[in-house]
Amino acid sequence: MERMVRSCLQSVLKMVNSVAAFVGVGLILYSLWMINDWFRQTHAFPTAGAWFIYTSFGLGVSLCLITCFGHLAAETANCHGLACYMSLVFLLVMLEAAVAADVILNRDWEEDIPEDQTGRFNEFKNFIRSNDELCRWIGSVIVAAQAMSLFLAMILRALVPDMPPYQNDSLNVR
Repeated sequence: MERMVRSCLQSVLKMVNSVAAFVGVGLILYSLWMINDWFRQTHAFPTAGAWFIYTSFGLGVSLCLITCFGHLAAETANCHGLACYMSLVFLLVMLEAAVAADVILNRDWEEDIPEDQTGRFNEFKNFIRSNDELCRWIGSVIVAAQAMSLFLAMILRALVPDMPPYQNDSLNVR
């Protein structure tokens, strides 16, 4: 019975974790589209002033790596792997909470962000403002999936038996 529950939790964790993978792949594709669009307009790759493009790409890659690590941890049901995965997801959620708190509580949050030379940040900001309800739903689904991943990883880690300490018979020679 315990193996069935653990197998079911592993499958559900992988499924919920896939939401973060889709978001990560979406961010990577969006970043590559922005780079391609920039290249078609200027015939050069974006410079260091195009921080929004590079940040989007970095976030997408980070989400994909965390998701890949989560799939491996769920598949192997290793205590250490699940603990590391939970730490990464927790840090990601805390980073998201810090950014959201800054945007909500600081009326001049736009002054904290450097100017984007590509103008893509302003386009993104205008898109979010014009599609406020849709963006709230998408954000809620992403945060709920991350919270569920964290919760399921905790439950799965509690179900995994601890490995006994390694004992080497050659060390016990008298």
